[in-house]
Amino acid sequence: MLYGTMKVAIGGPLKVAFRPWVEGLENIPAEGAAILASNHLSFSDSFFLPAVLDRKVTFIAKAEYFTTPGVKGRLTAAFFKGVGQLPVDRSGARGAGEAAIKSGIEVLERGELFGIYPEGTRSPDGRLYRGKPGGLARVALATGAPVIPVAMIDTEKIQPPGKVVPKLMRPGIRIGKPLDFSRYHGMEHDRFVLRAVTDEVMYEIMKLSGQEYVDVYATAAKRQIAEAAKAAKEAEKAEKADKAE
Repeated sequence: MLYGTMKVAIGGPLKVAFRPWVEGLENIPAEGAAILASNHLSFSDSFFLPAVLDRKVTFIAKAEYFTTPGVKGRLTAAFFKGVGQLPVDRSGARGAGEAAIKSGIEVLERGELFGIYPEGTRSPDGRLYRGKPGGLARVALATGAPVIPVAMIDTEKIQPPGKVVPKLMRPGIRIGKPLDFSRYHGMEHDRFVLRAVTDEVMYEIMKLSGQEYVDVYATAAKRQIAEAAKAAKEAEKAEKADKAE
């Protein structure tokens, strides 16, 4: 009930204001479990995709969104619950992964749609990064649910980092054909199989999105970018100090 209300309250205005274009809606099953595996360019991805679908999509979100105290915290928690987000404690890497997998399996066992970002975090520069083999592949093999690759297009341009007011423009969503991994049934603990499944999904996302693929994890890329920015700042500071002498 709350999801439907939030979908109308948020999804309706999003569609009117930004007019997202969509290709491949026919690839979303009318009923039954399925995994939507998408690239991740913007915080808004989790809103634009559900907005264009008739069915509910459940994503996972960090637990902090649901446990912040105060009025603002309660409103934030209600908002994320309303848009179909499930809380996952990410305080420990392994624990977070297991919690995400458990949550995904529970959603799919109810015959619903489960949304996941195989990159594990937003792309720092608009390129497509290596998919993490744990969550997506293990959930797919444990449940037998088809994996539907999804490409979000230009959502990172709507509200780039540091910008408060979003830019009114048309993002796009391309939805690919379902991928069947039943040939790997019972092999969800084989790391080579998990890698193969994840890479196949990422390849389909790359074809749909047209993004340049980078064979490193996005978390590592973000760390490298942060370290480079820090080094540049220190070099600039040192240069100013030399000139002042």
